[in-house]
Amino acid sequence: MSKPINHTPRKRFGQNFLIDDGIIHAIVNAIQPQAGETVVEIGPGLGALTKPLLERLPHLHAVELDRDIVARLQRAWPAERLTVHSCDALKFDFGTLGQDLRIIGNLPYNISTPLLFHLMDYAAHIRDMTFMLQKEVVERMVAEPSTGDYGRLSIMLQRRFHLEWLLDVPPTAFNPPPKVDSAVVRLIPRTPAEIIALDEAMFARVVAAAFSQRRKTLRNTLGSLMTPEDFAALKIDSGQRAENLAVADYETITLHLARLGCPQE
Repeated sequence: MSKPINHTPRKRFGQNFLIDDGIIHAIVNAIQPQAGETVVEIGPGLGALTKPLLERLPHLHAVELDRDIVARLQRAWPAERLTVHSCDALKFDFGTLGQDLRIIGNLPYNISTPLLFHLMDYAAHIRDMTFMLQKEVVERMVAEPSTGDYGRLSIMLQRRFHLEWLLDVPPTAFNPPPKVDSAVVRLIPRTPAEIIALDEAMFARVVAAAFSQRRKTLRNTLGSLMTPEDFAALKIDSGQRAENLAVADYETITLHLARLGCPQE
């Protein structure tokens, strides 16, 4: 059964409101929120997920940019049940909410990728994240090397998180229906023991450079950072393209450049 909509979705906020009860309950059941947990919802919109979450939780945090929706949420639930942070999630300091955060949301598709990169900075504060995203983005997130979807987003996220594709969601589950299919994905931060310690800024620079011209070989894209001798020392074929290298290969390159004292930009 679909829920009535009493708010006009705003295109500039990328609003597509989830209205399918079956999908809503599948997401909440996948999250399994428990009393005592710090749960944060990004972009609660009209409360499609907020309501069933608050049926299981004594308190919920919500981050919402649309002031009209903020007022609506504050009228619907008292502050001791729902703390609404009226701000842009891209600028919000999630670290202020503590540790072991469980972050969820039907993310605006127009900011999903930069928001994922923003949240990466708070991985140490997060237990898990469950997001509704454009299916194409989820395909890129979970992609394997040497595939068309594998790229910068895949590498940056897979280095820091375990990823699990939970379910697909059709356009008819939203109002207004988006022009693309959607999917729900879970991200669980890797433990410090699972992550090779390195210069994160340098790693990001190497990955960005490698994918700066996707059709070019590593010899071209990483030529300003690495010599033919560097590639040979690492046993990496410089005739390959960026999508042919695994996360571990980019970590190896980053550590090698650090040993050489390669300057950051």
